[in-house]
Amino acid sequence: PGYGFLAENPEFAKRCQEEGIIFIGPNVEMLELFGDKGRARLAAKNSKIPTPSGLEGPITIESATEFFSTLPEGSRMMLKAIGGAGGRGTRAINNLSEIERLFKRCQSEARRSFGNGDLYAEQLIENARHIEVQIIGDHFGNVTHLWERECSIQRRYQKLVEIAPAPFIAESLRDEIIESAVKLANSVGYSNIGTFEFLTYQSNQAEYDSFVFIEGNPRLQVEHTVTEEVTGVDIVQSQIRLAEGATLSEIGLDVNNPPMVRGYAIQNRINCETISNSGQIKPSTGKITRYSAPRGPGIRTDSFVYSGYETTMAFDSLIAKLICHSNSSNFLDAVNRSKQALGEFDIDGVETNLEFHLKIMSHPEFICGKINTHFLDRNLSELIPNEPPSRRDIGISQPTAVEK
Repeated sequence: PGYGFLAENPEFAKRCQEEGIIFIGPNVEMLELFGDKGRARLAAKNSKIPTPSGLEGPITIESATEFFSTLPEGSRMMLKAIGGAGGRGTRAINNLSEIERLFKRCQSEARRSFGNGDLYAEQLIENARHIEVQIIGDHFGNVTHLWERECSIQRRYQKLVEIAPAPFIAESLRDEIIESAVKLANSVGYSNIGTFEFLTYQSNQAEYDSFVFIEGNPRLQVEHTVTEEVTGVDIVQSQIRLAEGATLSEIGLDVNNPPMVRGYAIQNRINCETISNSGQIKPSTGKITRYSAPRGPGIRTDSFVYSGYETTMAFDSLIAKLICHSNSSNFLDAVNRSKQALGEFDIDGVETNLEFHLKIMSHPEFICGKINTHFLDRNLSELIPNEPPSRRDIGISQPTAVEK
């Protein structure tokens, strides 16, 4: 399937293989490897790629407690579902007294979401940036990359805004991360498309200069769109052709010379939801009475809804992806295009996070690239919409803001 509920299911891929049906995606072995986050950590370690301090699992309450006790004073711990995805089955542990309660809650959520309640543990890396690399390989051992994405704008470990390429990152660090991703892909014999995710952090308190591998996703990512915009590569088409047996060269890719990046692209995930003054987020349901997506050069909207569509709480609250691309090397140009498009997006009948996105795009820290995975929590009081501004009165930023 390449995408969706069965995209990472090794049993389904195996049955397709047995029936002579081509499965669009990595092979069964890769689905099994990266479907187990603990095994993926070990694969990275075996390739000499740094990982956070942790336990591969499956862990118990006792082993999690023992590991937490070994961490430096003031450190926090992450409990994660071994078969998890999308931020579900993840909890941050602040002190020993929380472990049993949050372990059980995390385990229950993982079992409910993925049919597997096994967990693993890692030391939580504070104030990290979430950087991921798009990997692409054929069935003949050729692997390359389509550069990286910035995915630090998250809430509850779920991505909300994605950017390609990552702005305001040292070239040396970018090169190291991409090199590690390709190295790992080669070491495990990866084929088709996938994403390897990393956290970057400040080892010297001055700049982001270090990184660790956290997981691999053997499927098409929601945020593949921004990579398509800046590279010109149709990733959806590529995964189909690779599944049919094409080589990288036959789909126009050179292992040693990945496509050049053109400007910046930003994706905003438009969700049906309400945000309270305390930051609590609840899905919003109802009938969409008006749906009008923005149009114009450099503006793309991927959506399935329409006027008259009735939303449901049975699935994810995501109803549209707004992708804005600017060929300019100035990140602010892409930001301004996104703000303009968000202001022109017209959805009535249900509550959405359009205004929340506008606040993010207008925030000085976002504009200047001072973002990490705590950006939303740190600035929540400034980002929660008050009275909705006029759709036309959205305020385009000036270039000097980036230079501050």
